[in-house]
Amino acid sequence: MTSAVLQGVTALSHLGVIRAAGPDAASFLHGQLTQDFALLGTGEARLAALCTAKGRMIASFIGIRPEKEQVLLVCNRDILAATLKRLSMYVLRAKVKLSDVTEEVALFGLAGSALAANGVDAVAAPGRRWAVPAAVHEDAVEPAEASVVSLYPADGVPRALWIAPPGAPQPTGDALDPTLWQWSDVRSGIAMLSTPVLDAFVPQMLNYESVGGVNFKKGCYPGQEVVARSQFRGTLKRRAYVVTAQAPVEAGQEVFAAGDAEQPVGTVVQAAQAPDGRWAALVSMQIAALEAGGLHAGSATGPALTVEPLPYELLADI
Repeated sequence: MTSAVLQGVTALSHLGVIRAAGPDAASFLHGQLTQDFALLGTGEARLAALCTAKGRMIASFIGIRPEKEQVLLVCNRDILAATLKRLSMYVLRAKVKLSDVTEEVALFGLAGSALAANGVDAVAAPGRRWAVPAAVHEDAVEPAEASVVSLYPADGVPRALWIAPPGAPQPTGDALDPTLWQWSDVRSGIAMLSTPVLDAFVPQMLNYESVGGVNFKKGCYPGQEVVARSQFRGTLKRRAYVVTAQAPVEAGQEVFAAGDAEQPVGTVVQAAQAPDGRWAALVSMQIAALEAGGLHAGSATGPALTVEPLPYELLADI
């Protein structure tokens, strides 16, 4: 059923884009985020997080470097303004200009057969980036390149993110319901932060070290010591899991295990309604809670949660 409904192209109005431009764009972000943007190639995209000094994530991004002196960071629009303000506080003497360019670009999600129809390799590994010249589409009004990023699939269905500046081509294909795209985001197992869950997780609690969102070989950034210590000096006690529910769930809800109505064992990070009326969600919770079973959202008597297999392997060591 998934492959039958998750096909086509949709505008992603819930996302926004921060642009870092200037000679120090990559080096500045290298010192602020969990990812190494200084070594990011033009054919690559990476997940990244902005953390507090305590290692808690306050923003997450898909980042690309379309030009040597430019990096684009895609994030949820509801956190963009606060994130841009925080990053701007640390620019100081760096030769970089940070700006919200959401209104200057068009963001699309491609799923299923729409990838091949737009010249995107459906079996490419997540994180591959293509530059699509305007000449590919006859209706382009001026030479400009779109960036296309291969994303993690949802239930085996390939997906991609299309970032088009003014004058660049837009993808073609059947219209896809935006709610289906958000459901596919959840099913992919890749969490993107929104306002209800800021400052709640170190990256490993969202599996970011297993999906390329943390580079442990790069230099310092805010929270780096805490993130590294969580990875190398202790046992991780929380992980992110894909779950399903028969009733609505939402980001920010606490998760409870059977037999304990007082102490939550996790938090709903992201949720969306499934094509069949059920709900899919990403939850970050105690690993031990899996053994306890009887998981519920909101309260000990709230919607029951069924844990699904993760669509990727967790890294046991780095």
